[in-house]
Amino acid sequence: MSNTNQTKIGLLTATIIGMNAMIGAGIFTAPAAVAANVGPAGIVAYLFVVAAVWFMAQSLARLAYLFPQEGSFYEYAKQWSGHAGGMLAGGMYIIGLTIAMGLLSQAIGGYFHTLIPSVSAYKLGLITLSVLIMLNLFGAVLSQLGQHVLIVCTTFPLIAMTAMCLSRADMSNLTPFAPFGWASVIKAMRIAIFGFFGFECAASLFNIVRNPKQNVPKALTYSIVVVGVLYTLFVGSVILSVPLENFTDPRIPLSDILESVFHGMRWFVMMIHFAILSALTGTVHSMIWSASALLVSLKKKSGITITHNIGVLVIGALILLSYLTLKQPGLFFNLTALFVVSAFVLSMVTLLTIKKEWQSGNNIKTIIGMSTALFIMTLAVEGILTSLEIVSEGYLDHFLMWPLKIFDI
Repeated sequence: MSNTNQTKIGLLTATIIGMNAMIGAGIFTAPAAVAANVGPAGIVAYLFVVAAVWFMAQSLARLAYLFPQEGSFYEYAKQWSGHAGGMLAGGMYIIGLTIAMGLLSQAIGGYFHTLIPSVSAYKLGLITLSVLIMLNLFGAVLSQLGQHVLIVCTTFPLIAMTAMCLSRADMSNLTPFAPFGWASVIKAMRIAIFGFFGFECAASLFNIVRNPKQNVPKALTYSIVVVGVLYTLFVGSVILSVPLENFTDPRIPLSDILESVFHGMRWFVMMIHFAILSALTGTVHSMIWSASALLVSLKKKSGITITHNIGVLVIGALILLSYLTLKQPGLFFNLTALFVVSAFVLSMVTLLTIKKEWQSGNNIKTIIGMSTALFIMTLAVEGILTSLEIVSEGYLDHFLMWPLKIFDI
């Protein structure tokens, strides 16, 4: 077996990378925000979001199957827009990721600071980012091990918390089911949908996955299904175990809310912190890996060959730049969404240009996936304009709600 083959990753690792990229701190803050703004009906919002993101994943999986070459978003968008369009899609995806990873690195520093108060959050974030970059530099074998360890450290506490909350489940907590009206479910979708970003990263790993034509589409599908089930069960278990009146403020940490149900269980709170740290670390590690692989492919498409380690260093430098310069999490989170989802849309347009996709009916899923992507872009633009104080917060809420208002829902 050649050295090249030895560094290839299998379906399991590709799926785990997708899962690690998705499972972030958002899932631990979402239940309180959803319950406070929507009530138990937030569970329905999660089911809608899982379905909507699945359609986006199916579109990207279909692209990965039809165009089984390295370069992912470049290769997909190039089919209808040429080299320039392909580079634009790939570049936008990388920019979006590096912005997001800088912010997540800041969050990691903050969570570590609660455990090591003697060291500043700023320094702890820098140290963690440096370690994750070094881990990627050591190659695929060590990185695979890191991915497997991180997914266990993330999912085990998540499953344990779900089981504990279900043990305290009270069906009366589901009443009233939609105290703020059914229109609020759309608002809950805004909270939930961002927690699924990262599902697409398996597509960027094409050149290092064994049997990529088969395994990349499978990894995309498997990761979104597993994470979707975990998210829905976790949010549902929290809502079932905690009375609605306890969700007075979406900014209250989930650990504080659960402590009202699990009195005196300090270890439970620490488990939540540990799970959040593991989730954040796994996300940054996964994205450095996938973004570096995509960067190497993009440079090759431009006639320039760089090594994996050079790609890791370039991506690491861009994340470090984001870490050092970005100060408004809300603004830059929405910038991330805008850049990343734009790459999705540019890629999915290709499916609409293929006659066989229309004849087979596959483009029904593509249209639903694109509608979801455009919805996310609308929310991102609203967030950016609001952060820049160009429009007042909630301006587009009225626009998004008008179909419900017409029918008096």
